[in-house]
Amino acid sequence: MAVEVKEIRGRQELKQYIHLPARLHKGHTSWLPPIYMDEWSFYDPRKNKAFSYCETLLAIAYKDHKPAGRIMGIINKRYNSIHMENNARFEFIEATDDQEVFHALISYVEDWARRNGIERLVGPMGFSDKEPQGLLINGYEYPAILDTACNHPYLVKLLENEGYVKFTDLGDYLIRIPEKMPDLYARVYNKVMNKNGFRVVEFKTRKELKPFIIPVFELINETYMPIYGFVPMEHSEMEEMARRYLPILDPDFVKVVMVEDLVVGFIISIPDIHEGLKKSNGHLFPLGLLFILKSLKKAKKLVLLLGAVKQGFRDKGIDAVLAVKILETAIRRGMYEIESHLILETNTKMTGEVLKAGGTVYKQFRIYQKEL
Repeated sequence: MAVEVKEIRGRQELKQYIHLPARLHKGHTSWLPPIYMDEWSFYDPRKNKAFSYCETLLAIAYKDHKPAGRIMGIINKRYNSIHMENNARFEFIEATDDQEVFHALISYVEDWARRNGIERLVGPMGFSDKEPQGLLINGYEYPAILDTACNHPYLVKLLENEGYVKFTDLGDYLIRIPEKMPDLYARVYNKVMNKNGFRVVEFKTRKELKPFIIPVFELINETYMPIYGFVPMEHSEMEEMARRYLPILDPDFVKVVMVEDLVVGFIISIPDIHEGLKKSNGHLFPLGLLFILKSLKKAKKLVLLLGAVKQGFRDKGIDAVLAVKILETAIRRGMYEIESHLILETNTKMTGEVLKAGGTVYKQFRIYQKEL
């Protein structure tokens, strides 16, 4: 049977699209289900502001009348305007190990992009860098973490067979946590704090976090502009991100540095919840949220999510202060390693800091491109 690609038009087709990866990854031990409640919100233009400034399409490939793959196409008009690009993106691509199916999916998005006057297709890449980026090209044996790609090796082969080449790579690093805080770290911390008059804010409850949500996201907007794929967030998007992540954040692992009433640095990390999320099968109710919260308390790995230091306050030791406070909490909680999350290979300052801390690459992701 020929492969047929259909664009999604209704709720039943969207449900099929959202749940297709669970079938394609059945028995794939590294795969992590999404939180399905968040998936429905993500694909709802009434809840996801990004749809208002992006052209999008969602499509499913059928073979023998059965779903065999899916893809999302995105033209981020805001990003293209800011960075003077004329690119489209493909994201959330899944397929059986079948070149015919894969070709039908990627060609469908390529043709759509050409009709919209686009010069290049890049991906996997979502609305911004907050969605999974790239295909996993090394480290297939390790479990996925929240909001990162998890694909079979064959998907890389299928994409490269379609003429796609490397655009950039991202590394995911592991850093061992010492059993006790090194004396050198404590001395550096005290020197920085005494010299600059910084104040570290730590949290015990999610309620305490709420007044800092907007200032932290405003600092992200200010500092993340040079990062590939980043799009500045409006306040409504900040609130949506907070709604999405606040329930699974552990306040212990959020640290903020202030000068008087100004937020000048922060770090947000989360205990690895992959065991709880797998046990929940991606459903928060009736018991899934309990599984996830339990894994927050039992996790021995910490995952870095976001961090930033305000321009004008860099090279003053704020990054060292944040690292010490995170390490203190991780040691107290009996954790043994930190996962860096994805770092662009072009971000030499960040990779240098991670390597200096003893980090080693254990997963590698690649964003591809093709001239249209």
